[in-house]
Amino acid sequence: MEFNQFKRTLRQVLLLPIVACLLLAGILVWQISGANATVGLIEESDQRIALATLIEKLVVDEETGLRGYQTTSDPRFLQPYHDAEAPMQQAIVRLQAIIRPSQAQSLNVFIEEHQLWHQAFAEPLISTIAAGGHTNDDDLNLTGRARMDSMLNSLNAIMSAAEQSRKNRIAQWRQQTRDLRFLLIGLALAIGLLIGLFTRGRMESAYAAFRHSLDLQRRRTEELFASEQNLRTTLASIGDGVIACDAEGRVQMMNPVAQELTGWSESQAHNRPLEEVFHIVDEITRQPVENPVVKVQRLQRIVGIANHATLIRKDGAELSVDDSAAPIRNAAGEITGIVMVFRDITLELKTRAALLANEKLAVAGRLAATIAHEIHNPLDSVANLLYLLRNEPKEEESKQFLQMAQTELARVTQISRAMLSLYRESKAPVRVNLKETLDELLLLMQRRFQILGVTVSADLPPEIAVEGFPAELRQVFTNLITNAAEAAGEGGSIVVRILPQLSGTTFTGPAVEGGAIVEIVDDGPGIQAGAREHLFQPFFTTKGERGTGLGLWVSQGIIRKHAGSIELDSRTEGPDRGTTARVFLATKPILNPAGE
Repeated sequence: MEFNQFKRTLRQVLLLPIVACLLLAGILVWQISGANATVGLIEESDQRIALATLIEKLVVDEETGLRGYQTTSDPRFLQPYHDAEAPMQQAIVRLQAIIRPSQAQSLNVFIEEHQLWHQAFAEPLISTIAAGGHTNDDDLNLTGRARMDSMLNSLNAIMSAAEQSRKNRIAQWRQQTRDLRFLLIGLALAIGLLIGLFTRGRMESAYAAFRHSLDLQRRRTEELFASEQNLRTTLASIGDGVIACDAEGRVQMMNPVAQELTGWSESQAHNRPLEEVFHIVDEITRQPVENPVVKVQRLQRIVGIANHATLIRKDGAELSVDDSAAPIRNAAGEITGIVMVFRDITLELKTRAALLANEKLAVAGRLAATIAHEIHNPLDSVANLLYLLRNEPKEEESKQFLQMAQTELARVTQISRAMLSLYRESKAPVRVNLKETLDELLLLMQRRFQILGVTVSADLPPEIAVEGFPAELRQVFTNLITNAAEAAGEGGSIVVRILPQLSGTTFTGPAVEGGAIVEIVDDGPGIQAGAREHLFQPFFTTKGERGTGLGLWVSQGIIRKHAGSIELDSRTEGPDRGTTARVFLATKPILNPAGE
């Protein structure tokens, strides 16, 4: 069946009952109007009966008052007689307005008899009594009684006619009601049968046409359900937390990992605002982090969470998290929802902190032996000089011995001060003189260079400074210089130099207005090509059991924290073989606490 034909069938099925109902309603209105007219006639008969009854009562009141006055001669008994006059005239006027023509004669007779009763009996009787006369005249009384009977007979005739008319109208109304009932039943059956037959024919054709479509839709629905179940199974199997929201940021779905991390069940979180379920604050400032939904709607793209984000669970526990949020778009490209993926990095951050601490200890351990020997030699010299002084040397020799002892102690002081500053943490970035920093490190590592048989040369221009954390920068340069010395080996050489960089970087790194490049060059065998791509990965080392595999990885994190760059350039063949480590540091960097 074509779509237009189906629409036409639907219109027919819809219009036929409407037309039938309108027809039935017209017949019903016609019958009800007739019944209402009959009811109106019944009410009119009731009014005539009520008015005739009222007039009869007033006539009796007049006669009663007159008889009381006749018997007692007390004018007070005439009060009902006088009070009945006005209501009776009103009742007569109202009755004249609604009385049937067939009953008008009886009403006229009553009016004439009532006037004659007043004029020929009541008024003369009242005048006679008022004059002190006697009212025992039988003829007069019989005349009054005859007039009264005539009036009552006229009223009774009116009431009898009205009663008969009322009975006839009631019977007519009941007949109309019965006829209406039978008519409605008959019409309802006929219309119902007609609509049923018509609708059945049309629906059978429509059913035959749409049965195939329903089967097709059923198969598609089953496929969609299976796809949805597969999707839910996939989401449930994902190791990260997944939360899906609508365009207004209300939670619609959570996988089990998200429920576990947030402490909210899916039923509890459904239709709640995302910021209530996924409550994240800055780890340092404790200020709320920008809602990922708002950020996605503002930027219209995939966004990542801010660094140092802490998730506050429903039970108040805190987790360090990393996440990203992406828009869900419809066919028109409009955002209809947001999906957010996040994971718990609390253990990762603790592990990273532990690795950083371990690497610091490793660096300190490597320097410990060298520093101990460096301090031990000057102290031995001081002890020997003190021994010579105890033997009472000449004055010139004493001055010479004291001068030599003072020189050795100054060297010890310089070494100890450099060692203390190596890991002295600062809370905020400060001005770091690169020449002073590198001079101190080369001084501390002199013994190490002697053991390895390495020659060190330095080209360190003064007054080149950057902003940063001195202890962390010393750790970076210690790692790089140690690596260069070990790579150069006995008979090798390394060069440490500082190159001013005034107009941005010349290699991979951020473009800034000014800074410096620290180069550490060795003439060792170089790094094999297969190992170069893994150099900055944690636990990768080319030193075997002598290395931890953390030095370059930690150094890269520190340099990134300082918004700088670090790279290695290595050659394994030719006269210029060796490795060059370049570190770029900006003069005034925008520091990144996360080191990313």
